[in-house]
Amino acid sequence: PSCFGFPISIFFIVVNEFCERFSYYGMRAVLVLYFRYFLHWSEDFATAIYHAFVALCYLTPILGAIIADSWLGKFKTIVYLSIVYTIGQLVISVSSIADITDINNDGHPNNPAVHIALAVVGLILIALGTGGIKPCVSAFGGDQFEEHQENQRGRFFSIFYLSINAGSLISTIITPILRGQNCGRVPQACYPLAFGVPAALMAAALMVFIGGSSLYRKSTPQGNIILKVSKCIWFALKNRFRHRSKQYPKREHFMDWATEKYDEHLIAQVKMVLRVLFLYLPLPMFWALFDQQGSRWTFQATRMNGNFGGIDIQPDQMQTANPILILILVPVVDGVVYPLIAKCNFNFTPLRKMTIGMFLAAFAFVAAALVQIQIDKTLPIFPAADQSQIKVINVGHLSVNVTLNGVSNSYSLNPSEATDYAIVPTSNIKGVCVSYGGRNETFHPEIRNGTRLTLLITNFPNPDVILLDDYEQKPEEGKNAIRFATALSYVSNITMDGTDFGDLNGLSATNYSLFTKGTKRISYIIDGIKCKQTSKEFGFGSAFTIIINETCHRDNFKLNYIEEIKPNTVHMAWQIPQYLLITSGEVVFSVTGLAFSYSQAPSNMKSVLQAGWLLTNAIGNIVVLIVAEASTIQEQ
Repeated sequence: PSCFGFPISIFFIVVNEFCERFSYYGMRAVLVLYFRYFLHWSEDFATAIYHAFVALCYLTPILGAIIADSWLGKFKTIVYLSIVYTIGQLVISVSSIADITDINNDGHPNNPAVHIALAVVGLILIALGTGGIKPCVSAFGGDQFEEHQENQRGRFFSIFYLSINAGSLISTIITPILRGQNCGRVPQACYPLAFGVPAALMAAALMVFIGGSSLYRKSTPQGNIILKVSKCIWFALKNRFRHRSKQYPKREHFMDWATEKYDEHLIAQVKMVLRVLFLYLPLPMFWALFDQQGSRWTFQATRMNGNFGGIDIQPDQMQTANPILILILVPVVDGVVYPLIAKCNFNFTPLRKMTIGMFLAAFAFVAAALVQIQIDKTLPIFPAADQSQIKVINVGHLSVNVTLNGVSNSYSLNPSEATDYAIVPTSNIKGVCVSYGGRNETFHPEIRNGTRLTLLITNFPNPDVILLDDYEQKPEEGKNAIRFATALSYVSNITMDGTDFGDLNGLSATNYSLFTKGTKRISYIIDGIKCKQTSKEFGFGSAFTIIINETCHRDNFKLNYIEEIKPNTVHMAWQIPQYLLITSGEVVFSVTGLAFSYSQAPSNMKSVLQAGWLLTNAIGNIVVLIVAEASTIQEQ
């Protein structure tokens, strides 16, 4: 049966591919933030594991092709590995549920090893599934056409790759939004939902694919050419090593040493393939740069301002720039740029195009480095191992003079005023001298090395000092870290946008909670009166201590905001040039390289080249993994 000249079976395959790509790219979009902010891995380690996973996804297609061609056939391979894939998506979704091991009901897992183990198992299953079916689905779609349907087959592949980009684009927009929702007993980023929806889409992909079973043309396995070529090359190398002494005459090509076992036609084809694979040598470096969009560039975006004219872009949503630019640049480059270059009588060969693509990728990272330099200028300076960083806040009713004995730092503060942070050698601090009016007292709080601290000082009812631990890094995911402090006798039911901070009694402060950009509704109770006020506008990535030092008997009572970490000021739009450069490089390099290599190889060897192409992507991600791990070792 057919529809619009196409076999009906291909509609099941296209829908299956859309759902599968939605599942994969949706999960991958939030993966590095899940590592960093849920599993609490360092940026370097999160980057390393992310690229190890991507590398595995590009190694397993070789396994999938061998299973399909030598044993199960394409249909059964897709079905069985899709089941493995779906289980993997469910496992990683379960791994992100904090409540599984949250015995203390504080929103944090009490046994991180359980979540890490589940995440690793889930990612391995996903890599086996997505990689294993990668070489099978498009080829299985091509098998549905008769020999005379060459035009329809070509149009099918166009629709097929459109479904890939559509799934990628839509999922990269939606899953960060799902992650940004609050869920769980203690409201926090909803990774279970962000992973659960892709899992549901993968289950849907499997059901859709099985639904078309009776309509498919299913070919029987006929042996895998990759295995055959590998055996031929291995025999030639082994035979050459056996005959390495000078008594044996040299042969023109090392593959000529396979003539004792393999026919000359196969050897000639392998030689052609090896010549093309030699051109693949620079590819891993391109992929090493390209795939960092999902790791380093996402981390970079967490330290930037994502407000695009009233629309707040999540850090992991910036990755959508790549598929959007692909859809724009492919027709522009093919329909405008290449014809203009041809009119200039410039011989823009495939190898020249690939060289330009490599340079564009390199320039993308130059642009990313320039953006990072500007971001670094806005980041707070944190103390070294033998130093402390101290801020003093006066929450009393009178002006105060504060001296850090031993380091000669002295401050005069009005009520509700704060100093900037001062970096001092911890061992030199001998005490804190507080002077309210004519009354002087010296305190000896325990100040630890390498910490960022606030000295909260009051004169009511008597001079007193407490030491607060401050945020020592930019708040996660571009959120704002907020806490409350007071010296009033009793402030109860402190809430901010529904988040309960509890009660404060005397000189004290709450713990931090994280909030997204915007204004928030603050309420608390003093002397039986409920006080309500809309907060100031918060940006991205800031930290504040809000001082409650007035009752609300009058309408214009004041809350004092003490800034500890400034909000992100470098705009995410500055990432667009690097995305434009890397995507231009992809269009010129990747598309050209794949088309060129296909044109240079025998028709029965195209699967070998596809395996080689995917292998270069895996090697590129392994390069990033090694560099990230080297950074971790250097820090340790």
